[in-house]
Amino acid sequence: MAKINSMMDIGKRSMMNSQTGLQTVAHNIANKTTEGYSRQRVDQVTAQPITEGRIQMGQGARAAQISRINNPALDKQLQMEGGKLGYADAHAEALGRVEQVFNEQQNKGMNQYISDFFNSFRELANNPESLTTRTLVKEAGDALATDFKRVENQLTEIQRDIDAQVNMHVSEINKMVKEIGELNEKVATVEIQGVPANDQRDRRDLLLKKLNEKIDIKFSEGDQGMVTVTTAGNAMLVSGYDHRDLEASTDPKTDRVQIFFKESTNGLPYNITDRIRSGALGGILNVRDGLAEDLHDRVNELAESIASEVNSAHVQGLDRKSRQGGVFFELEKGATSVAGGLKVSEEIASDVGRIASAAHDKAPGDNTVAHVIGNLQFKTMMDDGNSTIDDFYSSEIGQVGVLANRANESRKSQAGVVQQLGTLRDSVSGVSLDEETVKMIEYQKSFDASARLIKTADEMFDTVLNLKRM
Repeated sequence: MAKINSMMDIGKRSMMNSQTGLQTVAHNIANKTTEGYSRQRVDQVTAQPITEGRIQMGQGARAAQISRINNPALDKQLQMEGGKLGYADAHAEALGRVEQVFNEQQNKGMNQYISDFFNSFRELANNPESLTTRTLVKEAGDALATDFKRVENQLTEIQRDIDAQVNMHVSEINKMVKEIGELNEKVATVEIQGVPANDQRDRRDLLLKKLNEKIDIKFSEGDQGMVTVTTAGNAMLVSGYDHRDLEASTDPKTDRVQIFFKESTNGLPYNITDRIRSGALGGILNVRDGLAEDLHDRVNELAESIASEVNSAHVQGLDRKSRQGGVFFELEKGATSVAGGLKVSEEIASDVGRIASAAHDKAPGDNTVAHVIGNLQFKTMMDDGNSTIDDFYSSEIGQVGVLANRANESRKSQAGVVQQLGTLRDSVSGVSLDEETVKMIEYQKSFDASARLIKTADEMFDTVLNLKRM
């Protein structure tokens, strides 16, 4: 009788194992498209046998645990490469916007406006008495000043848009950091009972990957399965159950959004913006504080040089009525930069006859000053007298084009690396519907066989009872 009961226990335990296996298969199939999910399996071990005299009787199998199939080293590499891809994507996108500001192929760019302006003076040198030509000079000056404003405003707008992106990224980072702290607690609570926290670990690994795509982080797993996350050198974002938020606020000195971190609730925040090197934040900050800021300076340098050289020549000349020439360009009231506030002087705007083209009094047809200003385009007055205006500008837009092209190539290359690692991870941790279907049939057949075993044991039990009745 005892052995028949043991057979029924083995059958019952086997049915429960099959049910556990089927439920795990169903869980895998349901999460086939869940991002970051790792395939799970039931680890079965032999049940503790019993000894009867010199015979050891097996007691079937039991489900030891449900474990996830993953390669921690591959997951960590994928997280690191994902951070590089986040940087490459954001960097290339921001550089693409900067490149469009200086797009000379599809739109009429600053280089053309500069050429038109100096060409108008050369045309004036050919016909110094013409009011029509002088009007063209004024309009070319207006167009050049307007284009300087366009470039200045568009670069500023790009930086402001990046500021908005910084605020958005910091908000998302804080949400992820908070959830990682909560998952640390859940993992510790589950695994202290000796049970793997599979789904919680999958979610936490996914958050670490996404966090690394936003900002460069370092993380390590400590006691009770909890991870510690730091960024920008030594800024502790997550430690155990606790987490610290980043703060984004505008610096009144630079009018740019900066990122701050506080080590404690009562501590003073310190600026970590310059320490961020990777992730999407690193990519856009590199453009905002690097290339865009440098271009601001270079465009203002170009505008100031053109205005200064043109004005210096213009004030030495005589206008159409032999009056001493004034400045050709001036700054608008309240202007914070030369490029952003440059305009044709009010005097010339109201009377194009005030444009100076002559160098000698009462000399009709004198084109000396007009000729001098027209030739400024070819004067080596930029980069401490080492390059012309055209060389200077071509060098700047050439650098932007090279950087943008290099960023796009880097993005494509890094995307290929991440895709390859993702494929490797899927081959290890991904869910295959064909494999799960095979397992489902296997567990179903096992369940049926276990039920037959219980039925057979029950019939044997009835036979024994009937013997006693006889």
